[in-house]
Amino acid sequence: MLASLPTTTATQIGVCLGLTALVGLLTWLTIRRAKHDGSKKDVFLAGGGLNWVFVAGAITLTNLSTDQLVGMNGNQMALLAWWEIAGFAGLLILAFVFVPIYYRNNCTTVTELLEKRYGGRSIRTLISALFLLGNVFIYLPAVLYSGGTFMQALFGESVPVLGFAAILAVVASAYTIFGGLRAVAVMDTYSGIGILGLALLIVFLALAAVNFDLSGVPAERLTMIGGPDSPIPFHTLFTGMIFIQIFYWSTNQNLTQRAMAAPNIKEAQKGVMAAAFIRILIVPPIVVIPGIVAYQLFGDVGDAAYGQLIATVLPPWLSGAFAAMVAAAVITTFSAVLNSSVALYSVDFHEQFVGEVKDHWKLAAMVSVLLTITSIALVTVYIDASQADPEDFSIINLLQQLNGLLSMPILSAFVAGLLFRNVDALAAIAGVIWGVALYGAFTFSWQPQGLIAMHYIDFMVVTLVTSVLAALTVNRAMGNRAEFVGFKRRTTA
Repeated sequence: MLASLPTTTATQIGVCLGLTALVGLLTWLTIRRAKHDGSKKDVFLAGGGLNWVFVAGAITLTNLSTDQLVGMNGNQMALLAWWEIAGFAGLLILAFVFVPIYYRNNCTTVTELLEKRYGGRSIRTLISALFLLGNVFIYLPAVLYSGGTFMQALFGESVPVLGFAAILAVVASAYTIFGGLRAVAVMDTYSGIGILGLALLIVFLALAAVNFDLSGVPAERLTMIGGPDSPIPFHTLFTGMIFIQIFYWSTNQNLTQRAMAAPNIKEAQKGVMAAAFIRILIVPPIVVIPGIVAYQLFGDVGDAAYGQLIATVLPPWLSGAFAAMVAAAVITTFSAVLNSSVALYSVDFHEQFVGEVKDHWKLAAMVSVLLTITSIALVTVYIDASQADPEDFSIINLLQQLNGLLSMPILSAFVAGLLFRNVDALAAIAGVIWGVALYGAFTFSWQPQGLIAMHYIDFMVVTLVTSVLAALTVNRAMGNRAEFVGFKRRTTA
């Protein structure tokens, strides 16, 4: 098959497939002696056996996928680096506030903590359902869409975006089905070394391609001070940004599950801190500089910027190597979110409403197949959206805005449960429902109609604060008086 392709394309594909197979082989050699008992800790927390290196690798690559590389570079402006810079603060909060709480409560999912705080199963079930809905309808198809978009930009349009997405999804689901979180974390780490190194090389080669001169780029694309109409107005760094980071890094099952897979708190904290320093030192330049250079070379090309740049500045064999690393990033992110989704279903739904799970490997395999098929089908929604409005469509901005539907309402349940005592689970549910409805009205009605001009990051603060107040108000109406306790030694339920 490769022989029938042009030499350049055949070289790219050959290198890509070879390196992808090598990463798979190294992963298998690392985990092949692991003992399995089919327990939820074995499948979803790697048996509690991840050292800090693999914790750091898993956190870094679960987050760093094509929705960052393609989406942030697709904005073609320096401003988007704030998402990654602010992530450093979010990881510090995870390491020193939430990791001790999760470990001392012996959690497999973040929702277990809510059940113990509120003393009721209902809030755990609701939050798990919201996480699952977000994963199935937002995260999983978005990762496949951005990965497929990148591969098509690099290799050409002979294969549709959906075709690339399907290939990536099948490989990713195989890691989840046959290796669980242990395989995902190990692959993350090996792939991370390659992708971060190559991404930094691309930054250098991109700048060299324009003689390290960005004078042709408009000032608004180089500034770190965002204006009112920019994706990140500067003042939002002091309003909703920090709460977005707390949710994403500290209460989001997809990320925190990696931190909960170490043998103890100290090992987990070392891994989280290593990921934090990678986040602040390496990630910001690789997610914005190539996009800015692409603007100077090609103009405003949106989400195609990163792939077009790589095809231009890298020799064929090296672009094939980077394609392999990006494919690995997509595969690991998809498989990580898939593993988290299966964990939420198995632990929070199946065991509660269907029956005891004797072998989590078998159940995980069946659920993984179903979710993979669903995710591939939903990629078409993102393809249609990008084709309907190609100039204004941005995968990363869309994801950040849609995240508000779930992030702040879910975070309100953690805030009310961790900072207050004697809050009923039904009151917390009322707060979550209020938050989803409020942010949904803002996103799909008030803002499009011009009724509220507030930026969505600012409105996330409104959503969070009013959701907590709604929970406390309903709690008082039920005859309960909440007591503010902060984190005063409340590290166990």
